[in-house]
Amino acid sequence: MTQRTARPPTGADRLPLDLETMRGSARLLLAEDAELPTTGELETLTLTLRGHMMLLVPAVEDATRGLPDDDVPKACALACVGEARMRLGLEPGRTLPAAVAHAQRLARSVNALCDHVENLDGAHQ
Repeated sequence: MTQRTARPPTGADRLPLDLETMRGSARLLLAEDAELPTTGELETLTLTLRGHMMLLVPAVEDATRGLPDDDVPKACALACVGEARMRLGLEPGRTLPAAVAHAQRLARSVNALCDHVENLDGAHQ
């Protein structure tokens, strides 16, 4: 029996990203009037932000393809991807304030990745 390994979708295979929803998730933690989430809400939100990042990272990488190696927006976007990957590898702290700070860092990465998707999408048109 043969085994098939699913490949991640690329280019035309990929579903469109809902950047508005992704930014909305980030706002829940980053808005000036954001309320402190409960532990359960924070866990759900952290997982949601991680999921957004897992979709955004390859989208940003795809958007940089075809740009010259010395392109400044490409370099900035790929640096953001590197930071996002690093943050995805980190665990939240054990206390609520540490877990909130971790989730806020994820939220900032989501916002930055959304910015790069929007900016680089225009570069290919």
